[in-house]
Amino acid sequence: MRVFSVLMPRHILILPILALMVACGGGGGSGNTPAPPDQGGGGAPPPVTPDFSEVDAAFQSFIDESLVFDGISYVVVDAGGTLHTGTFGDHTEDTVVMLASTSKVPAVMTLMALEEDPASTFIMSQPVGEVLPFNGVYADRTPAQLVSNTSGIPGLRQLGLYGPHLCQFSFAESIEFEACGQILLSVPLPDSHDAGSIFDYGGSQWQLAGVTAAVSANATWNQLVDQYLATPCELEVFTFGNMWENLFLWDGTPDSLLGQSNPNIEGGAITNLADYAKLLQVHLNGGYCGETQILSEAALAEMRVDRGGVVAEDPVPYGMGWWIDTDNPGVYDDPGAFGSVSFLDVERGFGGYVAIDDYTRIDAGAPARLVRRDIIPLLQSAFDAVAE
Repeated sequence: MRVFSVLMPRHILILPILALMVACGGGGGSGNTPAPPDQGGGGAPPPVTPDFSEVDAAFQSFIDESLVFDGISYVVVDAGGTLHTGTFGDHTEDTVVMLASTSKVPAVMTLMALEEDPASTFIMSQPVGEVLPFNGVYADRTPAQLVSNTSGIPGLRQLGLYGPHLCQFSFAESIEFEACGQILLSVPLPDSHDAGSIFDYGGSQWQLAGVTAAVSANATWNQLVDQYLATPCELEVFTFGNMWENLFLWDGTPDSLLGQSNPNIEGGAITNLADYAKLLQVHLNGGYCGETQILSEAALAEMRVDRGGVVAEDPVPYGMGWWIDTDNPGVYDDPGAFGSVSFLDVERGFGGYVAIDDYTRIDAGAPARLVRRDIIPLLQSAFDAVAE
């Protein structure tokens, strides 16, 4: 097959780059989506903004002490909008980064919005074989299983055995998005399991979900992202590409993004701070971008339901796109292999996104550790202080 001849020489290049994706993840709870703040008059005093100085200091110390990272930036939002932005080192508010797995939550948002579109026939609980124009061994898996990592299709832990499945990580013009999807559906991987029986993070299952959505809508993946996220939310940069074959062709500008005709669903998005802030705000204000409701509160809540932690084999608390921190109720996050991470605290009503643009992968887990260990607790204390 033509895809084999194109992809096989790239194994040596792709596999070390992707191996780090396997290690990304861990931790996030449950809670109610808060209502947007009261916009009425009546002479009420303005709300008190949390003090972010300790959070800023923690990020500054991280950069000052790091021998790897030259810059880091973050944004904090609530239901009403952006509360605070901080940039450190060589980052600015306009810095554009590749997200790796921090693409997962926006990818699921796109799928959920497509399902809720009255003109769409896409259903998260429908087997993909009932949608796709080709058949295969994984035809009985559903999009909900695919993006909760419970489909039974081997995840990134089996990357070394992916063979033709590596088409999902290629920006080669000869690799077509739908044709790659046919390979993913029809070529069985070693150690496959029944749907709903195991948690196995990432990989082919995510790409298959995106292909199914695109086929169902008779659109490209990025057309769906534009329709359901970028246009109503007025996003400036956010889109999906596929740089995994050679990360160093990315120069920090959207014009250098490759692979937009074969976008990587689980890890191919790029963004700036402002764009991701708008996407996080949707999770806190009942699903709105401006005056447009892009997702229902029910859909947002569905993304946070634990699916990965209730399977029989290797259970891990995970929703659809969100890791669930069972030790910190109401907290969810979505870390990526390059260090970026997004997070929510739905009980306190805030969210955040941290940007990193170092792709050497020397210490990519450090920012997520910082966020989980220090940043989220500091933010929780800051919000608790103004709530007292």
